[in-house]
Amino acid sequence: MDIRSSADDFVSRTQAIVAELKALEGPLLPILHAVQESFGYVPDEVKPVLAEALNLSRAEVHGVVSFYHDFRTHPSGRHVLKLCRAEACQSRGGEALADRVRELLGVDFHQTTQDGAVTLEPVYCLGLCACAPAAMLDDELHGRIDADALEGLIAEARL
Repeated sequence: MDIRSSADDFVSRTQAIVAELKALEGPLLPILHAVQESFGYVPDEVKPVLAEALNLSRAEVHGVVSFYHDFRTHPSGRHVLKLCRAEACQSRGGEALADRVRELLGVDFHQTTQDGAVTLEPVYCLGLCACAPAAMLDDELHGRIDADALEGLIAEARL
């Protein structure tokens, strides 16, 4: 598929998502979530489509995408590992875990391993403060993680 047909695909699929969800109250966030679920990220090509359909400026759409950490503007790896960076997790060894995961994966936050297996993302609270430190692999939460558990998650993601 060439770049032009890919952009056309983004636009047509986004228009279908908008048609389905536009009637919701405050539809931008649900539409952005649906777009990301469909493509794995929010492509730049869809921002003007959303702006026009929802009577917003492109800057408003871009502002929402860039404000919320859950929206990605580029494709992620096959798995997404989110490591909590909030205070409770930091107080329970989160920084050492962050250093270890970056070492094991060979990437920093917001990057994807060369094999395309894992994208590493920081998150600022997973709601598991009582079980700190915490991580999320894809949509599965993991609390009270240590270096061994972290290595297990990475091994699982690399399969």
